[in-house]
Amino acid sequence: MSAHGPMPRSAWLYPVLAVLLFAAVSASGYSFAPSAAGWVFAAVLLVILFGTVFAAVHHAEMIAERIGEPFGTLLLTLAVTIIEVALISTIMLGDTPAPTLARDTVFAVVMIVCNGLVGLCIFIGGIRYREQDFQITGANLYLSVLFVLATITLDMPNFTLTAPGPIYSTAQLAVISVVTLLLYAVFLYTQTIRHRDYFVSGANEAAAHGEVMSDRMTAISVALLLVSLLAVVLLAKKFSLVVDVVTVKIGAPPAFAGLVVAALILLPESVAAVSAARKNDLQKSINLALGSSIATIGLTVPAVALAANVLDKQLVLGLSNQHMLILLLTFMVSMLTFGTGRTNILFGLVHMVVFAVFVFMVFVP
Repeated sequence: MSAHGPMPRSAWLYPVLAVLLFAAVSASGYSFAPSAAGWVFAAVLLVILFGTVFAAVHHAEMIAERIGEPFGTLLLTLAVTIIEVALISTIMLGDTPAPTLARDTVFAVVMIVCNGLVGLCIFIGGIRYREQDFQITGANLYLSVLFVLATITLDMPNFTLTAPGPIYSTAQLAVISVVTLLLYAVFLYTQTIRHRDYFVSGANEAAAHGEVMSDRMTAISVALLLVSLLAVVLLAKKFSLVVDVVTVKIGAPPAFAGLVVAALILLPESVAAVSAARKNDLQKSINLALGSSIATIGLTVPAVALAANVLDKQLVLGLSNQHMLILLLTFMVSMLTFGTGRTNILFGLVHMVVFAVFVFMVFVP
């Protein structure tokens, strides 16, 4: 899809179809069942879901070209993360207890973006351009904030004494929530105002001199982006019913369904990041991938902590020993990958191997 010229029909058609499909399913009370009609519904749902994802990416790219980087990628990251928080909170309101839902979702997002997405972008860029450059100072800021946020929210609950692990006491959870929000707010200030140049590459600056959209087209793209992202989440909830049935049929563990739905929610950012890497703009890919993981922890944990306190629900945050080890490995590999300012296919392959091990351990823990 081009960011210029007349808006492609698919850019508004798929979001409209997604909303209509969700409304029709909700109004009729239809529930997926493994029958011929059920599999046809699943196929239609998947086609509309993917079309809506690509529509969201198109509008995000149009807006990014209008407002410049890193604001464009930040808009997509924050929009997806806010909707993700709403999705988790909605599930927490249900009758079925889900004390580990927030932890599993946050950890899955970190693994998907920091290993799967980062590895794929670097690998594709390495094949196409041999080596790619990025702002090492900006990458280091991402990593420093990410390491602290992940450690205090996912690792430290296993080692507290006030409340038996892997949970925080009410006071501890309140302090951790405030700290994560404060750190994320200062990071946003650094990224968008104080040191914006750390997160902008030469490719970003060159693109800023291209054709500029009108205010009307920008407003339409913003509205359709929000509709597309909301539609992705709503359809992902419906698609999760299909995934649940498939999970039972193939004998996969319950965590598999959460992993698939998390991947669907991250799909708009993932497509945009891979597209940027193919255009030799690895900096934008890094902004999307690492920015998404920071936003997920910085916004999701405080919001879910507040919801858990209001609803009097237990919130389990501490990871298992196995997942703590994979998280530590991700930290170490990321420091090496983003430590030189240049990447190649081997760095990308290493991250993808770590992600493959994580996915395998979901099935064979």
